[in-house]
Amino acid sequence: MAKNEINRIRVVLAEKGITNKWLAEKLKKNPTTISRWCSNEMQPSLETLVKIAEKLAVDVKDLINSTTNKR
Repeated sequence: MAKNEINRIRVVLAEKGITNKWLAEKLKKNPTTISRWCSNEMQPSLETLVKIAEKLAVDVKDLINSTTNKR
């Protein structure tokens, strides 16, 4: 079974040229936690997702993969 790609944090970081380390510092989180979010191994809470969106200056919806376009 393929891993469910729930969030797009890695994609948005790459688009903005921002590193996991930078995000970890801004959120005061362990870099390993950020890495696990980026690989979709685990998911941030909704509250944290909003904080990530604020730090990256994107809409929180940009951090989540759509479920309506999947087949």
